[in-house]
Amino acid sequence: MPKRLCCWAFSLLILYSILPCQALAVSTSATSAILVDADSGRVLYEQNADKRMLIASTTKIMTALVAIRKGDPSDVVTVKREAALTEGSSMYLKEGEQLTLETLLYGLMLCSGNDAAVAIADHVGGSQAGFAAMMNETARELGMDSSSFANPNGLDAEGHYSTARDMAVLARAAMENETLVRIASTRTITIGGRTMSNHNKLLSYQTGCIGLKTGYTRAAGRTLVSCAERNGQRLVAVTLQDGNDWADHQALYEYGFSTYPAQRMASLGKVFGSAEVQGGLSDTVPLVAAESFAWPVAEGETLQSRIELDKPLTAPLTAGTPVGQAVFTLNGREVGRIGLLCGAPVMPKVEDAFRSLKLGIGME
Repeated sequence: MPKRLCCWAFSLLILYSILPCQALAVSTSATSAILVDADSGRVLYEQNADKRMLIASTTKIMTALVAIRKGDPSDVVTVKREAALTEGSSMYLKEGEQLTLETLLYGLMLCSGNDAAVAIADHVGGSQAGFAAMMNETARELGMDSSSFANPNGLDAEGHYSTARDMAVLARAAMENETLVRIASTRTITIGGRTMSNHNKLLSYQTGCIGLKTGYTRAAGRTLVSCAERNGQRLVAVTLQDGNDWADHQALYEYGFSTYPAQRMASLGKVFGSAEVQGGLSDTVPLVAAESFAWPVAEGETLQSRIELDKPLTAPLTAGTPVGQAVFTLNGREVGRIGLLCGAPVMPKVEDAFRSLKLGIGME
């Protein structure tokens, strides 16, 4: 190898050895970005994730969540003049038109209708200001402490902002709402006399993508919040002010799913170990998980579990009785715990049962 080429290769080797592995694995063009495991909340990648930013129409994730929680999709909404004249992206509402709240939600999430957002806000919150108060209340409930909402559509306004981290929190909450997932993942639908197509191209570009929302204003730039699923694991990606968002989200998902595959440790209703029982016809009893648990694990990390009983188990035992917890640790640090239930009834031994009976009737 020529001396100059050899020196260049050696210098490159040194550079790769001192740079953080995460920086080499993935990067984005965004001003702010984050990748989160949806179930556990573990952050897999972040870049200026706490910087307060304009969020444009990704605001509509919150609008949809509040509307679904507070309203009824079958409600009939009469479109007011203010909604019909709203600027920007539209589902082309007309003053006096009557549509169901569900139809407006499709117009909100697929067409990114600013007019739909105002119509929804008027109906559910009584006014845009009243609905914005509901949005902020929901943000506080979710722990979005660096967010403030001034309107339902995301048009630039004073006091309207969020962060990539907060938007990931919102996306995780949205993904738990079946109605919102159904709407956000729809590519095309004909409803209420309209045929609407989803602006979110990631539904086509990314295998397993299940929403959520695009956004753009001149000041905010391109914003995108999305969720994708692979092998039962869901990841949420957020990029703010990103001119290459489609490609960046695909790169984030490839990195996340390949580097941090979820390791399922417990499944709801399934046996999770066993415990000793004193004075029973059986010396042990199966323990059943009261909920599921999985955690994203990278190469070199070790996920372990242990059982902590509330107290020693003594017969008789009834199936379904809470008896303790399963504790999960990653490289020795606790990352979660779930309840454990008695998985089967355990009767006391015959002599113990007879002794209890005699004590009950005063024979001893």
